[in-house]
Amino acid sequence: MSVLKQILSVVCLVCLLSSCSDNFQKTKSGLLYKIIPGKSKGSAAKPGSVIKFHVLVKQKDSVTYNSFGKVPAFAMVDSSARSYDITELFPMLKVGDSAVVVQLIDSLVKLQAGQMPPGMKKGDKITFYVKVLDIMNEMTVAQASYENEMNQQKERDIREVEDYLKSKNINTVKTSSGAFVEILKKGEGSLPDSGKEVSIKYSGKNLKGEVFDSNIDSTFGHTDPFKIIIGQMGSIPGFEEGVKQIAKGGKARIYIPSMLGYGMQGAPPKIKPYEHLIFEVDLLDIQQPKLVAPVNPMADGVPQSQSSGAQGNPSKNGEKNVSKE
Repeated sequence: MSVLKQILSVVCLVCLLSSCSDNFQKTKSGLLYKIIPGKSKGSAAKPGSVIKFHVLVKQKDSVTYNSFGKVPAFAMVDSSARSYDITELFPMLKVGDSAVVVQLIDSLVKLQAGQMPPGMKKGDKITFYVKVLDIMNEMTVAQASYENEMNQQKERDIREVEDYLKSKNINTVKTSSGAFVEILKKGEGSLPDSGKEVSIKYSGKNLKGEVFDSNIDSTFGHTDPFKIIIGQMGSIPGFEEGVKQIAKGGKARIYIPSMLGYGMQGAPPKIKPYEHLIFEVDLLDIQQPKLVAPVNPMADGVPQSQSSGAQGNPSKNGEKNVSKE
């Protein structure tokens, strides 16, 4: 589906649902909803089945999430769905149905013991626009569908990054999974093998050139080399694949499609969902990792931590590498 078609499909859905009567119905918990029936003559979703759907979420007048043209959402239908949640609506929906669901912030706050959602205020609302794509009764079928959607998204990502590189006349080497590496300096010696520890200086930015993290620029609060052990999934996949293309002393720019980076979730607030990234890296050293004695997590009666969070850091779980002097 082209970008224009994606936009038109979302606009048509929102206009269709918005043009309907404002006489919303209510679920048992008071959730406001209205359903536009599709053409399916099948049965509604049953408990235990998996519903596949696109969803667009608006908070106030801003779209905060939109799966149209991306990976659809998959959810198990549960007869005991969470109160005041869109899952309450699932047993009412058939394939092809569209729906609009409204959460009133005042009601949501009462259910959350007075906790106000970030960025919201009294009187606000959250609106969900839903389009049901499929209802699957077999978990294996649902899993296969999900994996297919993920693969399609990865292919879309790779094409988008390829188009970007072509528009900038940038020559790169493509890794086996689909990251792109512009080798600025190959370095000397052998490339890093699985099991070797690499020390890296890096800066990360999006395709617009906006820097979100760096251990070169001291304003980001951490300047120690970033260390990972190759093959132990200590970083986002595209980052490690790029680093493996250069030797000690090497420099490169790694262009990472979103699904080889932070994917559907992003790393808020700095990295948006489905955002492609560029990392400029200097490979400082390659060595055999040192054996570290296990740490007693309850030493002195206090839980011990060896790392602290850093949004946008290339580590797979968003942790900042901390070296001890």
